[in-house]
Amino acid sequence: TATTGSIAGFIAEPIQGVGGTVVMPQGYLEEVYGIVREHGGVCISDEVQTGFGRTGTENHGVVPDIVTCAKGIGNGIPLAAVVTTPEIAKSLAQKIHFNTYGGNPVASAVGNAVLDVIDKEHIQRRALELGGLLKEKLEDLQKKYDFIGDVRGKGLMLGVEIVKDKKSRQPDGKTAALILEMLKENNLLIGKGGLDGNVLRIKPVMCLTAADVEYIGQVMDIVCSSIDGFVA
Repeated sequence: TATTGSIAGFIAEPIQGVGGTVVMPQGYLEEVYGIVREHGGVCISDEVQTGFGRTGTENHGVVPDIVTCAKGIGNGIPLAAVVTTPEIAKSLAQKIHFNTYGGNPVASAVGNAVLDVIDKEHIQRRALELGGLLKEKLEDLQKKYDFIGDVRGKGLMLGVEIVKDKKSRQPDGKTAALILEMLKENNLLIGKGGLDGNVLRIKPVMCLTAADVEYIGQVMDIVCSSIDGFVA
């Protein structure tokens, strides 16, 4: 087989979600976008998880050609959107494209309301501030427990990597799953991801309060303390 040597497009999340809350190195996307465009491709930013203020700040200093949005845009209502340049949007007019639920007026009204709340209640700024506070608490736990190998992320999109020990950094999905269940028993619901299923994915509601952050830190500490005795 052979190709023309041209690239159709490159799609990436600013911070990988299910992949384990992986934050790309600064300058990486800028370099990749330049290479893709040099070879005729378009650059697509998947902001289904990172968008609408969750990370608290802009991430990489690049301007994509296409942005995909969902989840946070509707605050629980089924809604998604594709944002692109006039030039690319115009090309779709030459093709057959339809969506059964496209332009739903109720969902669209919800999307507008969500944008108003994000603006009026300073949701993005709060995500940056409270996310920073939560990250500090998680980093304190990292210093305390040998099985927490890394704490990473931005704003209210954080990841805690569970390992056998800090020296080997061997992924420990079994312990991560156990922590997940114990947190659930303590009324704290979080997810997990990563190739080895060993990263606790912490993406709380955007209306999080400082009291909620304190609670998360306390429950995480209680559960990690129990786990520490178990794995030891």
